[in-house]
Amino acid sequence: MKISTEIASAARIIGEEKAVEYFGKAGFDAWDFSMFDMVKYDWGKKICLPTDHPLASPNYLAFARKLKQIGLDNGMVCNQSHAPFPTACAEIRSYYKRAIECTAEAGGQICVIHPNNYEPAQVSAEMYWELLPFAKECGVKIATENMWGWDDTLDQSSFAACATSESFLEHLELVNDDYFVACLDIGHAEMRGSGSGAANMIRALGHHLQALHIHDNDQWKDSHQLPFTMNIDFAEVVKALKEVNYQGYFTLETDAYLPKYYNAENIFEGIQNMADSARELAAMFEQQIV
Repeated sequence: MKISTEIASAARIIGEEKAVEYFGKAGFDAWDFSMFDMVKYDWGKKICLPTDHPLASPNYLAFARKLKQIGLDNGMVCNQSHAPFPTACAEIRSYYKRAIECTAEAGGQICVIHPNNYEPAQVSAEMYWELLPFAKECGVKIATENMWGWDDTLDQSSFAACATSESFLEHLELVNDDYFVACLDIGHAEMRGSGSGAANMIRALGHHLQALHIHDNDQWKDSHQLPFTMNIDFAEVVKALKEVNYQGYFTLETDAYLPKYYNAENIFEGIQNMADSARELAAMFEQQIV
């Protein structure tokens, strides 16, 4: 089992180039191309703002190639990517083909594109149908992901697109294409109030499941912390992954971990802790007997 990680958390501290280098030196097999800065989104005003990030420039493919080479120089490939969000924003949706193109340029096989959280599956399906011909030309699969909302009255997560096994399968079966797959966010699935539970969703998704976002939480809020530091039962998660013969990477999305504990001077220690956590999880998978 090979391990991967998102790069956004480290990139916010040391930049994408150094982040990819450090993750390779720490022993990761692959990196997840985080493209959130392709568009700068103001969540309060719900508008896009100007940005000078390389992914927003005319030279975005050169930047993707540069990161790919840094990864290769440090023993890593790009296994997948994450397009910007929220999908409900039309301007952000206009960047999804660019995200797919960058994924291909970096060598990634899957681009995670969120469904439209609060719209019927048909609405998201129409978006995915529009993107799929271009994705196929690029040789990149599109993965949808289980989402969540928040109920302030109950102080817990609430239903959003793909939050349950039934909703996730509805999206997958409606699009019905080999280039449209599932990325299960383990933490989202374990939040109180909306998810079906990660192990249950893994078994329900079966062969559709080709990518993961792995992180830990208190089974209440979306904490995005290292596996084995909070409350999720990863033994049960690994068992379910083994049962469905999961063939993808173990990709961390612990993006709240590094910014909370580390800075530019000591960040490699945190990155090494991430690699150790992912390796422990991979070892559990390899030793699991079905």
